[in-house]
Amino acid sequence: MILVTGGLGFIGSHTVRALLDQGEDCVVVQRRTRELPAVLAGARVTVERADIADRGALLAIGDRHHITGIVHLAGTYPWPSVTDAPVEGTRQALGGLLNIAQAAQDWGVRRLGVASTIGVYFGARNDGPLREDAPLPLTAPVSIPTFKKVGELLGGFLADATGIDIVNYRISGTWGPLGHADPFFAAPALVRAAAHGTAPDLSHLVRPAFAEDGLDLGYVKDTGRALALLQLADRLNHRTYNVGSGRATTNSELIGAIRKAVPDARIDLPDGGETHHMVLDISRLQQDTGYRAEYDTERAVADYIAWLRAGNER
Repeated sequence: MILVTGGLGFIGSHTVRALLDQGEDCVVVQRRTRELPAVLAGARVTVERADIADRGALLAIGDRHHITGIVHLAGTYPWPSVTDAPVEGTRQALGGLLNIAQAAQDWGVRRLGVASTIGVYFGARNDGPLREDAPLPLTAPVSIPTFKKVGELLGGFLADATGIDIVNYRISGTWGPLGHADPFFAAPALVRAAAHGTAPDLSHLVRPAFAEDGLDLGYVKDTGRALALLQLADRLNHRTYNVGSGRATTNSELIGAIRKAVPDARIDLPDGGETHHMVLDISRLQQDTGYRAEYDTERAVADYIAWLRAGNER
C-alpha cells in the first residue's frame, strides 16, 4: 500500500490515479477534509486526515495500514508564506519532511519519493537539456526552490544514514485538470480562456508572456504516471530524476494547438520573448522506468479543454 501526501491535490490526485491503475492500493494523507477530486471519483482510496507536521498523528497511520512506500508531494516550504512567520514556517516545513522520513524508517517502507522542482536549476548553466548531475548554485530567487534544495540535501544525508531508498523528483512545469494559474508560465490561463470563450487574464504572471517564451511543460496525467513508475520500479539506479517532457513547449506552439480545438479563441500574444528555454534531460527516467509521454501538446490541449467544458472547476 502506497501512502501519498498531498494526494488529493493537483499532481497528487493524478499520481494516485496512476498508482491505482498499476494495481496498487493507496492511502492519502490530507490536512483538511475535502471530497475526492473527479479523477478519483469511485476509486478505492483511503483518506487519512492528518498534518504531516504532527508526528504522532502521521506515525499512527502506520498502525492502521501496512504502508510499503511513500510518495511525498505535500509542501516542504513555509506555508502560508515566508513573510507571516518565517522561522516557525521553516520549522514546520522541515519538520514535516523529517516526520515523513521517520515514518519511512519506522514502517520499513521500500522507497520514499520526495517532490522537488525544475526551479532548483535556476542559475545553473543552461546550454542544453538540464541533467540531474549539473552543478547547482547555492542560491535561489524564491522560496520554493530554496527549500527543495535543502530537502534534497537532507534526503541524501538521511538515505546514507538510514539505508532508506529516498528519491528526488525534479518536476517540470505541470499543467492540466485540477491545475491552477501558475506564476511562471501561461499555459493554464490560455487554455482556460479558450475553453470559456474569454480573453486570458495573465496578471498573475511574474513577467509578461510572449509568443516565443517556452519551458519544459509536462501534462499532469503524464507527470502522475511518471511518479507512479518511479515509485514502483524494481530498481532505480539514481537518487534524483527529472520528470518532464524533455522538450520545450513555446506559447506559440500552445496557441496553435488551442486554435485547432477552438478556432476562434482570443489568445494572441505579442511576438518576442526568451528563445533560450529550460528543458529537462529525462534520460534517467526513461531508462530506469520505460516512461514515455502519452500526451503531446495537441492531445493535452484537447483533453484539458474537454475537461473544462464538462463543467469541472479547473
